[in-house]
Amino acid sequence: RNCEGGLRSHFGSRVAAKCSQPTPAAMTKLNRNVSSMPRKQRKALHTAPSHKRRVIMSAQLSRELRTKYNVRSMPVRKEDEVMVKVGTLKDREGKVIQCYRKKYRIHIERVTREKTNGMTVPVGIHPSNVVITKLKLDKDRKALLERKAAGAAKGKYTNRDVSMGSVD
Repeated sequence: RNCEGGLRSHFGSRVAAKCSQPTPAAMTKLNRNVSSMPRKQRKALHTAPSHKRRVIMSAQLSRELRTKYNVRSMPVRKEDEVMVKVGTLKDREGKVIQCYRKKYRIHIERVTREKTNGMTVPVGIHPSNVVITKLKLDKDRKALLERKAAGAAKGKYTNRDVSMGSVD
């Protein structure tokens, strides 16, 4: 029952003994509220309610928007203009016509495929594979941008902070 060895379970496999030694810093989780087990991660993703799916369906902002608003990503919404960055439809641009939260996909105008019966249907694309090039702004979206930018600026060092750090 020491820390190096272990115990044998009744199935014959080795089970790690409980130790009073602390775990190394590299092994600890950053957030205790989120499981690191893949099964629980998948369950949380596929049973998430709509308000959490909205946050999961976020996409990066383009470089211009990132520098303008000082925000890295935003939840995608209808009428945002996006550009596909990954996959066979790479470099296709268009306006978001639908956010399909149930399937974690967005539909973009002019990004379609033809079915065998001749009908054209929109191709579902995951928001992580697109970049937002133009935001549809309303008062709620502007408030969200301001909140995110304020949070991002709080942890940043400026040149003045760095130069003052060497003065004792």
